[in-house]
Amino acid sequence: MSALEVCRACELAPRPPEQRWLITDFWAEQAVGIVGGEPKCCKSFCALDMAVAVASGAPCLRRFAVPRRGPVLLFAAEDSLDVVRRRLEGICAAARVDFDTLDVHVIKNPTVRLDLERDRLRLRASVESIRPRLLILDPFVRLHRVDENTAAEVAPLLAYLRELQRRFATAVALVHHARKGGHARAGQALRGSSEFHAWGDSNLHLRRQREQLLLSIEHRAAASRSGLALELRAEDEALALRVVDTPSTAETAPPSTIERVAQVLTSAPAPMSRGELRSACRIRNASLGEALSTLVAEGRALVDHGRYRAAP
Repeated sequence: MSALEVCRACELAPRPPEQRWLITDFWAEQAVGIVGGEPKCCKSFCALDMAVAVASGAPCLRRFAVPRRGPVLLFAAEDSLDVVRRRLEGICAAARVDFDTLDVHVIKNPTVRLDLERDRLRLRASVESIRPRLLILDPFVRLHRVDENTAAEVAPLLAYLRELQRRFATAVALVHHARKGGHARAGQALRGSSEFHAWGDSNLHLRRQREQLLLSIEHRAAASRSGLALELRAEDEALALRVVDTPSTAETAPPSTIERVAQVLTSAPAPMSRGELRSACRIRNASLGEALSTLVAEGRALVDHGRYRAAP
């Protein structure tokens, strides 16, 4: 049996800076990942904006540059084809892009099942034929009939998409729902198995804070960014997301219960009891318990003999 192919670290080929991004600071080159968020948080609009940007070379959300454009393959399972066309036309109008020359290829089949070998082979054949720089699948819940909460059932589907990415040098954006309710870290809010968050090289998380739509950008191998304010703006027939340049309400909004507890623990000179934390944070005992459970589960707080402190 032959040995595995290895080399010294210094012999690994470096990637030039201009080849590191599909969309600069937004989505890494050939990255797989999640466009996630609660219902009605414009996940599909964000994914379609990515499609227009990559296919045309126009900045994504009118802000994030595209170093090199190329074809996009899109499957939008929850929208009719005329709705997909209308949304893409609107984004093209907002981005000053000629819709008739847009290099976006739309899968017309009503269903694609990643848990069926036949459909996996058909999708692979389409990717091999088109060679897209970006494959968008929206949403994951319509692509299977497995239990999303079971890692053993979810992992093979994500591994198949990773195999597509590696074999055909394409980025993959998977639109996926998040659970309702506040979470300190957006990736932890994704519905189902933790495999989703772990799988992504680049992840986008959309959420609403009061009336403000916020975007968090997360990368495996680059700096992340959170709290980017967006709005869905209509101009004539164009309906598209854009970055809000003016200060948002998110900048002045009070921190969440979880963040209030985390801030108190971080500034505390010694571990604190629940009674001390409740007095310092001025919150109900039930809310404190939920916040502490979340912080401990995420590794942001440690508990020892009933006293809590911020993780180092």
